[in-house]
Amino acid sequence: GGPAGPLSQAHLAASRISNADVQIGVLFASKAILQLLVNPLSGTFIDRVGYDVPLLIGLAVMFLSTATFAFAENYATLFAARSLQGLGSAFADTAGIAMIADRYAEEPARSRALGTALAFISFGSLAAPPFGGVLYQFAGKRVPFLVLACVCLLDGLLLLALVPPCAGGARANMPVGTPIHRLMADPYIAVVAGALTTCNIPLAFLEPTIANWMKESMGATEWEMGLTWLPAFFPHVLGVYVTVRLAAKYPHLQWFYGALGMAVIGASSCVVPACRNFGQVVVPLCGICFGIALVDTALLPTLAFLVDVRHVSVYGSIYAIADISYSVAYALGPIVAGQIVHTMGFVQLNLGMGLANVLYAPVLLFLKNVCQMKPSHSERNILLEEAPKGLYDTIKMEERKGKGKSLHPVGETEENNVDSYHRDLAGASEEDCSDYEYS
Repeated sequence: GGPAGPLSQAHLAASRISNADVQIGVLFASKAILQLLVNPLSGTFIDRVGYDVPLLIGLAVMFLSTATFAFAENYATLFAARSLQGLGSAFADTAGIAMIADRYAEEPARSRALGTALAFISFGSLAAPPFGGVLYQFAGKRVPFLVLACVCLLDGLLLLALVPPCAGGARANMPVGTPIHRLMADPYIAVVAGALTTCNIPLAFLEPTIANWMKESMGATEWEMGLTWLPAFFPHVLGVYVTVRLAAKYPHLQWFYGALGMAVIGASSCVVPACRNFGQVVVPLCGICFGIALVDTALLPTLAFLVDVRHVSVYGSIYAIADISYSVAYALGPIVAGQIVHTMGFVQLNLGMGLANVLYAPVLLFLKNVCQMKPSHSERNILLEEAPKGLYDTIKMEERKGKGKSLHPVGETEENNVDSYHRDLAGASEEDCSDYEYS
């Protein structure tokens, strides 16, 4: 019975390591899981009350969760803090992106503004591991979290100082947004949501698995594993810049930029297992992040445009759907990726993710005619054409009257009104035709 002792001890040690891996995976995934559950509610809430209050709620919750991380001493507290982070993100992420889409209603300004936001999101995601690691090494466990808590607090104070609160009357007269379940049933929106999930799967699945693979296959050092993702920030920013410039020049090709991005992600994902040293690994990871930048920067403004032309121009629920799409990938990644590597292997994981992206790319052809759609006679437009009933409509009607006075010389007012009436009729018939064709 001599060998049985060491064997059983080895088995016990292996099961402990496996159990620890599962606990860490669940801890990482808990943020995305809660985000996934809360987003349908936060999107509807944003549609009802505007963007400033939910953004402030999100920042306050993230301040609380980050401060909790700094003083957490056990797994339960860490889990609560991480889950709180998901709750805060469900409000802050969605409200922030929706606010940008609302403030910048015209292209190419909307693509440029959303692209800038995406570049900063990328900076936060890719620069955080080395930033946290360096501060942890030289200043201790609490300092990175306290720095981030202060950033949340400062952001909240800036929001209070710079963004004027939405007046009660204006909020009461905001157009009613399309319910999130109806948006999800829209085939165009479903295609975009599927693309956002698929393109983020390689990143979400590689983040928890690549360090271990690098250690086993190439004997990577701690600093190499820590800095793996940092170089990928630069091609991500380049991808955002390139897509914004191309979208300004050729706005009808947004679907193509997204499809190209998915093809780049697919090819890069398949190349990762063939790498034999740190320098080689960085190249396909940069390719993955460049591709994600193309997809995100092309498709996030497309979501806002789809809401403008097919629904009501209120953006809380549509960007909640985008956030749900990301959260699906990041909820599965930390829990599922390790199991796939264990049962099927790292090579098979990457080939599967690459193939999924390459196969999904042609699906974006479905969005080819989106740019030709005209705005439908949505609830918002009908509201604005009626006599003013409240603050929101009164302001709009007065703006229109003001513009009318400044545009018409005195003697031509009546004649121009008749002309504009005929033009409006012609425009309405065109829009009806376009709705019939594309809806």
